[in-house]
Amino acid sequence: MSPDRREKTLRGIGVSHGIAIGPAFLVQLERPRVPEWKIAAADVKAEQSRFQSAVMSAQTELGELKEQSAHLPETAAEEIGLLLDAHLAMLSGSRLVRGVLKRIETEGINAEAAIEHVMQELTDQFRALKDKYIAARIDDVEAVSNRLIRILMNLPYIALDSVPPGGIVLAKEISPADTALMDPKRFAGIATVHGGAAGHTAVMARSLGIPAVLSVDGAMLDSGGHGGTAIVDGVAGVLILNPSEETLAEYRARQRALQNARDDLDKIIHLPAEMADGTAVSLRANLELPRDAEAIVQSGADGIGLFRTEFLFMNRSTLPDEEEQYESMAAVVRAMAGRSVTFRTLDIGGDKIARAMGAWIAEATNPALGLRAIRLSLKRPELLTEQFRAMLRAAAHGPVRILLPMVTTAEEVEQAAQLLRRCHADLKAEGKAVPEALPPLGTMIEIPAAALSADSLAAVSDFFALGTNDLVQYTVAIDRGNDQVAALYNPLNPAVLRLIEFTLEAARRAGIPVSICGEMGADPLYTPLLLGLGLREFSVGSAALPRIKQRIRSLRLADAEAHARAVMDQYDPAQIKAIVEQFGA
Repeated sequence: MSPDRREKTLRGIGVSHGIAIGPAFLVQLERPRVPEWKIAAADVKAEQSRFQSAVMSAQTELGELKEQSAHLPETAAEEIGLLLDAHLAMLSGSRLVRGVLKRIETEGINAEAAIEHVMQELTDQFRALKDKYIAARIDDVEAVSNRLIRILMNLPYIALDSVPPGGIVLAKEISPADTALMDPKRFAGIATVHGGAAGHTAVMARSLGIPAVLSVDGAMLDSGGHGGTAIVDGVAGVLILNPSEETLAEYRARQRALQNARDDLDKIIHLPAEMADGTAVSLRANLELPRDAEAIVQSGADGIGLFRTEFLFMNRSTLPDEEEQYESMAAVVRAMAGRSVTFRTLDIGGDKIARAMGAWIAEATNPALGLRAIRLSLKRPELLTEQFRAMLRAAAHGPVRILLPMVTTAEEVEQAAQLLRRCHADLKAEGKAVPEALPPLGTMIEIPAAALSADSLAAVSDFFALGTNDLVQYTVAIDRGNDQVAALYNPLNPAVLRLIEFTLEAARRAGIPVSICGEMGADPLYTPLLLGLGLREFSVGSAALPRIKQRIRSLRLADAEAHARAVMDQYDPAQIKAIVEQFGA
């Protein structure tokens, strides 16, 4: 039977803007059938050793993946780093590893079969808990188990190797690790059946600039899609298989228009981020790794609005000392040549796992709601002390701000401020170079409790930073990485917008600045609304800087404020979305 070559239009979620045209390549990443056989009692130890060797090989593979992913843009580097660290932790004394060793011994079966049984047992238990945070770990268990089975069965890891240059990848799903290693010069676009706009794979596709549409109808996986031409429209969220000549001509014209728009963006890199009526806006960049600081200077950013310090703690068995942290932070401050740098204190916990702190953070049913971020730092003041000392010393080389993550109460800010003052006094007494005045100490507003108590937090904070990724997630109770509910993750939910408005008003009354450092701030669609609500400082991934600057420069404050009033008068999310999209057209 010959394949169906009629034009098909399938809709999904556009997660990475751009238009790709190329040959469709169906990637089948099916799991192999796992054999099972009995092991003689005398051979149990040898089989356990074979399994342990596979664990070591998997650890080596993950370490190499982490090294290869170091070239990624900042957001993607963080996403894949956190994911790989979680997988490495799962290979070190976890329930999975312990369970496999026990099954080999008690049931006398081969390692591959033991992994299969333990994986099924764990995923069944996790699903039975009906908790979104635990459910998100199912994918990690399956990914690690499949890696071990592949190693034991000596199967090559081909994944995307056979996709032709300029090809469009069609798949049920693509792991974040696979996405991270995709060369945007070789892969034109991505379309998958599973995945959401805020998941790991989507974030990495955006960072790499690969047009992508996720949550596409599974019909794309039939024989009609493979080998023919495909179009991925990451703007509209459309996949077109076997397009007609008329459709191809239309989309090639759209491609040219997008490229012309990108060329226009290059021309405004070093122009100020001010509105058309002269209203000043500060446009800063998020930074993941110190080596990227120079690129941020070249991007025209006003400074670094968010420097995540977790990278110093991940994928290692020992904690970095004060000196190592200072050297890394000071290098960034010097590279910024007088532009401000905002260091966020350690945000470990939840889905971010540091092996060196494994004994400090017990297993939890809801790790995202457990001992993490500022809670961990205050419970382990020696940890925060070393970070504060390193940041204060780095501040001797240029302007620095310090940001506290996942704050809930003013008491947490006051405790941190007291410790910061003590560190400052100690360093001065030791004769270490530090600025005469303390750096501004800010609070991340990323959970509803913080937004609702913004007045009290503003009284003890020098600035706010809106962390909209978590603020949206916690407000609407949606795990943005879970593709079963990812479509419900909505920054325009009226509750979210009112929390943002409340935060901005509280900051205005207190006379402190507010920045935004989540994905919402990196989308030009939301820029007019945020400006109209009173936001004057953005911190986004460097790839998003030109588009946000262009949008800022095209707006007048009076128009943005009128737009914000129109939005805030609505209570229907669909109507809000229509108003925002119409204004952004």
